[in-house]
Amino acid sequence: MVLEWIIAATVAVSLVSLVGTLAFSLFPRKVDTLLFVSVSFATGALLSAAFFDVLPESFAGLEPSAALPVVLAGILTFFVFEKFFWHHHHESHHPKQGHRHGHAEKEKPLGYLTLLGSLTHNFFDGVAIAAAFLTSVPLGLATTLAIALHEIPHELGDFGLLLYSGFSKWRATLLNLATGLTSVIGGITFFYFAPHVSQLEAYALAFTGGTFIYIAAADLVPELHKEHKLRRSLAQLAFVALGIGIIWFVSATLEHGG
Repeated sequence: MVLEWIIAATVAVSLVSLVGTLAFSLFPRKVDTLLFVSVSFATGALLSAAFFDVLPESFAGLEPSAALPVVLAGILTFFVFEKFFWHHHHESHHPKQGHRHGHAEKEKPLGYLTLLGSLTHNFFDGVAIAAAFLTSVPLGLATTLAIALHEIPHELGDFGLLLYSGFSKWRATLLNLATGLTSVIGGITFFYFAPHVSQLEAYALAFTGGTFIYIAAADLVPELHKEHKLRRSLAQLAFVALGIGIIWFVSATLEHGG
């Protein structure tokens, strides 16, 4: 039953890759608004999942002296990956559509770097989801929700970069979906590998906590700081709080119901 949960959750997260296609096709003038809301919401969701769910479960299986170095390893690992593969996301997190054709040949390598970074990122998403479900179904569902919410701005950025790099909408959609499906591979791989390593789930949760903290603090919060208008900043804060509250509520409700 746990394997079925893992496959269903990772497939669902993979399908979030289609949000870029839908947003750019159906609401081309609303992409910035969607990013504004989703980045704020995902920031709260990731921090809530890390501090209320993932890390407490990890500490339940490991002494803090063993878990905290793994949390740090998660932070540093994603720093290294981002430094080499996702650096351009900060330079152009959501390129305007009007710029997507002019530099197709020059910018083509950026598209492939984006796909390579997404492939690695999504594999770790699958590992995180599997580790969470192997601990408990409520933790798995809360972790899946946090990852799915974080993937919305991530996939919007990726899709915009692929268009900017000269990919057609159809090709960008297929490649984004293909890289998204690596989360399924990550989840299944971890499911079969975990029984052979003592406390692997607890270590994986500690690593996941580190990655959630890094993504929220290093990727999403800097995007929030680009907004200086008081009214929109207050709206950001409200969506961050909403993200925190929803993950906490879902986790607490499922845990109580279980």
